[in-house]
Amino acid sequence: MPTSHSRVGVASVCAAVLTFSGLVATGLLAAQPAAAADPVGYQNVRINEVTSSNNDTVELYNSGSTAVSISGWKMSDDSFSPQSFSPSSSTIGPGGFVTFNSSKGLGGSDKLVIYTAGGAVVDRVEWATDEAKPAMARCGGDGTGAWVTTTTATTFGAANASACPSSIPSPSQVRINEVTSDGSDTVELYNSGTSAVSIGSWKYVDADTSHSPVSVASSSPSATSIPADGYITFDSALGLGDNDSLFLLDGNGNSVDSVTWATDGAKPSDERCTNGTGWFRTSTTATLGSANSCAGSGGGGGGQTGRLLGGGGSLTSGCTPEAPSGTRSTPVGTSAWPGGLDVTITDNVCAFTTSTGPEGRDVSGLAFDPANPSVLWAAKNKNWLYKLVKSNGKWVPDLSWSATGKQIRFAGGSGQPDSEGVTVGGNGHIYVTSERDNANNTVPKDTIMEFDPAATGPTLTPVHQWDMTSQFPQLDTGSKDDANLGFEGVGYVPDSWLTTNGWVDPLTGAAYNPANYPLHGSGLYFAGLEWDGTLHVYGLNSDGSFTTFGTVSTGKASVMDVMFDAGTQRIVATCDNTCGETHTFMKVNAAGTIVPDTTYTNPGVMPIDNLEGFAMAPTSTCVNGTREAVWSDDGIYGFGSGSSSYGHALYSGTFPC
Repeated sequence: MPTSHSRVGVASVCAAVLTFSGLVATGLLAAQPAAAADPVGYQNVRINEVTSSNNDTVELYNSGSTAVSISGWKMSDDSFSPQSFSPSSSTIGPGGFVTFNSSKGLGGSDKLVIYTAGGAVVDRVEWATDEAKPAMARCGGDGTGAWVTTTTATTFGAANASACPSSIPSPSQVRINEVTSDGSDTVELYNSGTSAVSIGSWKYVDADTSHSPVSVASSSPSATSIPADGYITFDSALGLGDNDSLFLLDGNGNSVDSVTWATDGAKPSDERCTNGTGWFRTSTTATLGSANSCAGSGGGGGGQTGRLLGGGGSLTSGCTPEAPSGTRSTPVGTSAWPGGLDVTITDNVCAFTTSTGPEGRDVSGLAFDPANPSVLWAAKNKNWLYKLVKSNGKWVPDLSWSATGKQIRFAGGSGQPDSEGVTVGGNGHIYVTSERDNANNTVPKDTIMEFDPAATGPTLTPVHQWDMTSQFPQLDTGSKDDANLGFEGVGYVPDSWLTTNGWVDPLTGAAYNPANYPLHGSGLYFAGLEWDGTLHVYGLNSDGSFTTFGTVSTGKASVMDVMFDAGTQRIVATCDNTCGETHTFMKVNAAGTIVPDTTYTNPGVMPIDNLEGFAMAPTSTCVNGTREAVWSDDGIYGFGSGSSSYGHALYSGTFPC
């Protein structure tokens, strides 16, 4: 196996020319200048969009967390040697774009290769006749998405369109998922699609531009097809270097996917987190042929680390953070957070003090409004509901709704709901769970309440209320602690997802048919029980009755929040430090049962606290391949007294689109 050959295409050729000219001029072997050092994080720069029309424009995207200098970088195509280009900026910031026009032009069928100033191959894309018209672009996530011919207008200098095209062709759902340069030089491909993909004519090549592509089928072990949601592995016949690249081509010569790693970045392996999506990072354990472990340092040898930003400020009078309790270890098999490594504190200090909660704690459930994703709803224990909007990078109360939040009551205007979970229903109304009445907190009162957000006044009473308390006798012991282990989170799940994915109705044993339940609206509600981590599925009927569809096991000891994410097409069950700060994404399996799919932990820079609320913004908000994720700290404790996070409830990060 070669130790490193990533500069063969440029640096060795240039050295040969210099040596020859030196011998001719002086008769002596001239000393060679050292190659320029590759900038830190260069392997995170990806070709993101290219066109062979008009100005032959190229777009580069930085998927890493640090800025990368591209000063002195070069490009080549099928017919000319590496040439300098004039980018729109000499530095690409994290999540940023630069563009340039090819000085030599790009053909109807062609190849584009980008090199560092030192000659290392950064990325490469190839296309067959007219496949780059109007453009070839990464679709499904800037820097990480599948290469496709776009069906929408080009978006040079900005995030690629979310519908580019809206339905990704089956071959483009095959991704390089893991690669190793530890001797066996093994490559893993993953098919995220719903049908098998033939790869008998596909080829791959490394960063050595003198190498010709090699057939996947001729490699060992031979593979000609990848099953749906399946993997294949093969050993590279070309060898893979300590710092190198791998490029995958379909049978027509179009690029499918690529990966580049810095020195030792693929030892033991360089893996996508998670499968088929996200950025590459150096693993701690290779998992070839199965789901990636995603427990490595990140960045494919780039040394990425995260930062906790924002926060600070002095506690206001009466504001009293509370240290977390009940912390347990993260379960085995949990994957690292697939989004950005940086997290920002996004509220003002002690922002949620109320008349019934002057200590400022207890912000629990969170939910983005899918019809207006600039709005974030937050439920606070002791009967408060907040409508939040962004102002100067922070989530603050919407002054047009209420500057201090609105109190909520049980039906008839009574009691103090121990409000925990919140979701937005298909009708645009806000649904809140309560596990007890804080005016009588030793008795459980597990209810789901429906509120009309357009209602005026400082207090909201339910349009409808559904009481499921009798289903949980184990919580009615006379103990306020047991009564406090009821409905913690709730998520609205549309009927369309359940039917499309073949969910089997537990009441009939047949495919779920919404028409069998004419009063329930357009979806079901999944309420998370803190007692044992189960999800309880309900149809909430307009006449005040409800249908119980049974329970779903999350595999977790507890559940603090529940949401349906249309972007990943998954139900997400969140648990705080009780389960090691984890989010379990759940799918419908082949048998029609809802089961755990993948579990992620939080970004490493976040505190280990009672982080009870979690919400991800809709994909319509995606910028630079990511969207916002928000967490709430029930105890506003952060990293404790003296830290920038002390007294803050809300944290904001990013999740891949």
